[in-house]
Amino acid sequence: MLKIEGLNDTKGEFCSDEAGTIEAPAEKEEGAEQKLDEAALRRKAAESIYGSEEEVAGPVGENWLKLEEESKTFTVTKINPGVRDQNRVNVFLDGHFAFSLDVTQVIDFGVKVGQKITPERLTELQTASEFGKLYQRTLEWALTRPHSVLETKNYLKRRQIKRRQLNRQRVRDEKKPLNEFEDEVVELVVERLIERGFLNDQKFAEYYVENRYIRKGISQKRLRLELRQKGVEQDIIANALEKIPRPEDEEIKKIIAKKRRKYDDFQLVGYLVRQGFNFQQAKEAVETSKREPMDMWM
Repeated sequence: MLKIEGLNDTKGEFCSDEAGTIEAPAEKEEGAEQKLDEAALRRKAAESIYGSEEEVAGPVGENWLKLEEESKTFTVTKINPGVRDQNRVNVFLDGHFAFSLDVTQVIDFGVKVGQKITPERLTELQTASEFGKLYQRTLEWALTRPHSVLETKNYLKRRQIKRRQLNRQRVRDEKKPLNEFEDEVVELVVERLIERGFLNDQKFAEYYVENRYIRKGISQKRLRLELRQKGVEQDIIANALEKIPRPEDEEIKKIIAKKRRKYDDFQLVGYLVRQGFNFQQAKEAVETSKREPMDMWM
């Protein structure tokens, strides 16, 4: 049975049998005493989750895990619900906060209070912790709209770079660096998203072909180029264009209707060529547009 201590369901406050009060100086007013008492309660509640500064720092100001992980087995002493994310829990080893996991990971790994954790198992759980946090953030990003596999890898690369830059700033500010995203964790996140169907280049290509410049018009040549830049294979692009056709004559009409008042004939032909249409096709379309009412091209 998984033991989770933490929030009071009725009041939404942290429970702590050890929470105490501190005495205010006699000359303080009653209101000030109450504020000090409340501050002490909040501090005690926070320490019950994260441990005190002394606990976290360890006896010699070093990371206690690094000091002892080579020579001992740890014990899970407490599992508390996360504060900012209720789908995650904080795991304490020997009274110290060690890592967090999402609820599913706690069940999958069988983590429970009283369990003995070897240094090897600890490394595995810490990697799982970083994976869980990064996977959740990436999933939220991936669900905003379909993305290609390459787009997702580039998104994760940007997160890696941003974390490194943040850590350099934290070092300058004499703060503890945050855990960085290892390449193997990033690869595992991408693999899991593909495995669960959240990343699929075929579906992405179909979405892109159907929605890219749907009102403005776009040439197949430009569609192919943009999809290749997003890492989509040629055969997948061909399948998407076949499944969701974008006839060139219809697409060129959309562009001419939008740009006709802005460009003269020569400029309009040049613009169409730059958008991926061939010169003869662009020239004929511009000449045809002059012979037909503009509302037929809208």
